[in-house]
Amino acid sequence: MERLVARAAKDLVDSKYAIALTGAGISTESGIPDFRGPSGVWTKDPEAERRAYQSYDRLLEDPKGWWEEVLTSPRPGLLGDLESRLPNPGHCALAELEELGILKCVIAQNVDGLHEKAGTKRLLEYHGSFNKFRCVSCGSRFSQDAFDLEKLLREGQLPPRCPKCQGMVKSDAVFFGEPIPKDVAYQSQEEASKCDLMLICGTSAVVYPFAYLPRIARERIGVTIIEVNAEPTPLTREEISDYLIQGKTGELLPRIVEEVKRIKSI
Repeated sequence: MERLVARAAKDLVDSKYAIALTGAGISTESGIPDFRGPSGVWTKDPEAERRAYQSYDRLLEDPKGWWEEVLTSPRPGLLGDLESRLPNPGHCALAELEELGILKCVIAQNVDGLHEKAGTKRLLEYHGSFNKFRCVSCGSRFSQDAFDLEKLLREGQLPPRCPKCQGMVKSDAVFFGEPIPKDVAYQSQEEASKCDLMLICGTSAVVYPFAYLPRIARERIGVTIIEVNAEPTPLTREEISDYLIQGKTGELLPRIVEEVKRIKSI
């Protein structure tokens, strides 16, 4: 393990354009459940999965009714109270690698906003964020306090409308059946195409199109792909990644950062 941590640190220090991909595994250590794991949201509540698959179609068919249901439902949010969740050492380690000038971008599957809370500046939220709103027409994003949802509900003015184009506004989180926003999809492919090192943290690499990104990077000669995951993934088995450091991201990433700092101080 120590040998692999040292190898990863050296590869990061030697890189010219390193990026990171992250998934649910980095946020479970902050108390946010995944979806399909042994204690996952949908493992415990299959009905919640059925509702999730239907949500986007229902939004398009009846935007007003969808918003009214969301704002008046007694059910807790899909991932619980995200506002109270804090970044863990894994999130903070990636933010520190960015501060050190090594990590150029983080592309996150997670919708919890914890990378942003940890201080990561160059962040592409591939599946959006529950902490923001997005216009389905022009793609503009807005903070949570941009709309007075309770007032709109009382006055029967739902759904919220984009102040720029009057398009319908929804949560920025990408629903099942909803295309990945074009700006994020394009920028993510660009990052995967030009990186010389990709650090893959806490993702099972089975959700597409996100799982294409390591394969895009692998097409280029000289790219190093490192996995930091609790278990091997299809990337490990198909030899897309160069090596796997197996364990918790919250434990391994800080160790890698400390070794990076040691190397840089020599």
